[in-house]
Amino acid sequence: MHDLIIRGGTLVDGTGAPARVADVAIDNGIVTEVGTVTGTAKREIDATGLVVTPGWVDIHTHYDGQVTWDPLISPSCWHGVTTVVMGNCGVGFAPARPDKHDWLISLMEGVEDIPGAALAEGIEWNWETFPEYMDSLDRQKRVLDVATQVPHGSVRAYVMGERGARNEAATDEDIAAMAKIVEEGIAAGALGFSTSRTMLHLSKDGEPVPGTFANKAELMGIGRALGKAGHGVFEMASDMTPAEEEFNWMKELSAETGLPVTYALLQSPVEPEKWRDMLRLTDEARKQGANVTAQIACRPTGMVLGWQSTVHPFIAHPAYHEIAALPFAQRLEKLKDPEVRARIVADKPREFGPLGSILTKGFDRMFRLENAGSLEYEPRAEDSVAALAERTGANPAGIVYDMLMEKDGRGYVYLPLLNYSLFNFDHIRDMMRHPATVLSLSDGGAHCGVICDASFPTYMLTHWVRDRSRGERLPLEEVVRMQTHDTARLYGLNDRGVVAPGMKADLNVIDLDKLRILAPEMVFDLPAEGRRMIQRAEGYRATIVNGAVTFENGEATGEMPGRLIRGPQRQAPSVQAAD
Repeated sequence: MHDLIIRGGTLVDGTGAPARVADVAIDNGIVTEVGTVTGTAKREIDATGLVVTPGWVDIHTHYDGQVTWDPLISPSCWHGVTTVVMGNCGVGFAPARPDKHDWLISLMEGVEDIPGAALAEGIEWNWETFPEYMDSLDRQKRVLDVATQVPHGSVRAYVMGERGARNEAATDEDIAAMAKIVEEGIAAGALGFSTSRTMLHLSKDGEPVPGTFANKAELMGIGRALGKAGHGVFEMASDMTPAEEEFNWMKELSAETGLPVTYALLQSPVEPEKWRDMLRLTDEARKQGANVTAQIACRPTGMVLGWQSTVHPFIAHPAYHEIAALPFAQRLEKLKDPEVRARIVADKPREFGPLGSILTKGFDRMFRLENAGSLEYEPRAEDSVAALAERTGANPAGIVYDMLMEKDGRGYVYLPLLNYSLFNFDHIRDMMRHPATVLSLSDGGAHCGVICDASFPTYMLTHWVRDRSRGERLPLEEVVRMQTHDTARLYGLNDRGVVAPGMKADLNVIDLDKLRILAPEMVFDLPAEGRRMIQRAEGYRATIVNGAVTFENGEATGEMPGRLIRGPQRQAPSVQAAD
């Protein structure tokens, strides 16, 4: 008698092998049989005509605060994710001196656009050190597995105080103290260390995050702590400028420790071919014995602009500022007034910096997101607001205004900022098929007011496997492998990501024909009625974590089998099914 049998599904096992019809038997949270299962089970799921896959392993999220109060870890849980890795980009909440709580919150709010009031109300600070943070996470129940990394910003502030926060150079003593904290965090079960070296990441007060300008001595000193601990990924967000200098220390660190170094890679609108140079340098590093991997995204880093979003195209218009402070319902009534519309549309935006110029006047980069019930993340240049205005003679600002007013003021305009310089996904396909890349950068739990990319795993199946019409698609087997086996292996999670006997029983049962991502919506369900943008999905018949069915047809079952991951995980020994 097995605990659970999934019968007759089309199994895509995560290895990249051809899909095949097979049963899957599960006992004690482990896959015990794959093929034709002749026994019986306490429960069976009929997967005839459905696709069975490993659970998705999302390695780039920012649930560091949310994980302390939300057992669902939404929206990732709605998209078949069964493991999340957080603590990315050098920001997090441990270690944390008692007088630095507000500062750490403001850092996270600035970098990741997570409402500070929600973090302040939701987090119960029952830790100071990183091991104590891990212990706190370990005591909580949740629907999926979570893993974390030691964040540079928190470590630097803990050791160096204001000097660290202001990005002053670390002394030898500072580096030694930081290395010790990182080593303790790895020993407690962190999967790695993360840092940020990009000017895109600023704290709430506009200052670069701690560690942005860390020199080679600091980076190598901390990296050697990973080597001493014996495992751990060195993860970073970086402008990679100058690229050769960055790669030099990355190669040296990885070659010396034998550990992975991984960096975020997106197509730049300023240098649209630079990503090719980055992958060339990555290939060279690998040939020289370094384990360097680029983390890439499956679609643009795009802002979803609406009246309730953090920013929108009229955010710098003085006429809009006259009503900006009103509660949304009252503001919406004003926005419906033709005279108010005329004033806002005719107004000129104040200077708002380079990004602000794109945000307020980049009509060639703005698109309707939702059309006839479907979402378009790979729009054509001729479908931009600017192109539409040219064809119709309409004011582009007026077109945008009217798009935002759709759905009773809850319409959205899509502005792809990164990864969309040439108005197609061909380069993304090339990135994804490169052997030195791994699928990542969903930022689950972050950018709550303007981005919702936690839907990446579902998008990989709906767009890249099934629906893409503007270029080549990707095979289902390859797409599944990329976000299960490949992501898990980068972080040493060797017990998951493949459906085979002895592997952890994390699975999805999917109706691929009916799978779809729903339109973004703004909700106020964080602590302190904090705002966040969410996207749900349809088509997941079941999600299974550690052998327990956590979601059925999009609804939570109440099962809470998720665990805190401590360190690399080995494949479980094969288990014979009980009689």
